[in-house]
Amino acid sequence: MRTVLITGCSSGIGLDAARHLARAGWRVIATCRGDADLDARRAERMLALPLDLSDPESVAVCADKALALGPIDALVNNAAFALPGAVEDLPREGLRAIFEANLFGTHDLTRRLIPHFRQQGAGRIVNVSSVLGLVGIPWRGAYVATKFALEGLTDVLRIEMRGTGISVILIQPGPITSRIRANSIPHFERWIDWQASPRAGQYRDSLLRRLYEPGGPDRFELPASAAAAVILRALESPRPRARYRLTRPTTMAEIGRRLLPTAALDWFARRS
Repeated sequence: MRTVLITGCSSGIGLDAARHLARAGWRVIATCRGDADLDARRAERMLALPLDLSDPESVAVCADKALALGPIDALVNNAAFALPGAVEDLPREGLRAIFEANLFGTHDLTRRLIPHFRQQGAGRIVNVSSVLGLVGIPWRGAYVATKFALEGLTDVLRIEMRGTGISVILIQPGPITSRIRANSIPHFERWIDWQASPRAGQYRDSLLRRLYEPGGPDRFELPASAAAAVILRALESPRPRARYRLTRPTTMAEIGRRLLPTAALDWFARRS
């Protein structure tokens, strides 16, 4: 039985991927931050380990416990959070906090599993990026920065791992049904002093409504199961692609980045 370690399995893409892979016959090691989520995954007959990517000790303990469970064939780096707000209102500490979880912790966990993959002579590393790893849009500067960085780090790792038997793959989803917006509210409230911002009116008219008022799905939004199916394909394909783009906005963003001048891309970003 093949084994996969998946981060961020409390909800959204991580949870659906864990369930989808378990149904496909994989032994799933699901990681979450909260005890209730860990208990829920165990109730679904998954192995579950606590993991806080912003805490180096938590990453080290999780990696050691996962490896003690037996051979691991794949790692899916999915966990991430968003910190909405204008870039000019983003304090250094807030930017550091999101990088600790979205990039540094992910990198740390990956490094701890690479020696195991090298010893086996094979392994798959799947990094879940975003359409916001391709283009930036207003109010998402912190998250965009982490995803741009993840894309660059993944590209170099893929090149460096050639010939080792380790495949490194990017998943680039666009709008996917998840709790990322609701989960971003505590980070927004902690780090963004929007009332003191020169953009306070824009916050009231735009971002606050999007964060706090219930709304329907985004245009072109797909369920998390669509991303889970792509992750399974990336893990089981004999010759996986370097990138898997998911949802129409991601395809449009990639084409636009290649063909459109910067002024045109900026215009589309402002409209979004």
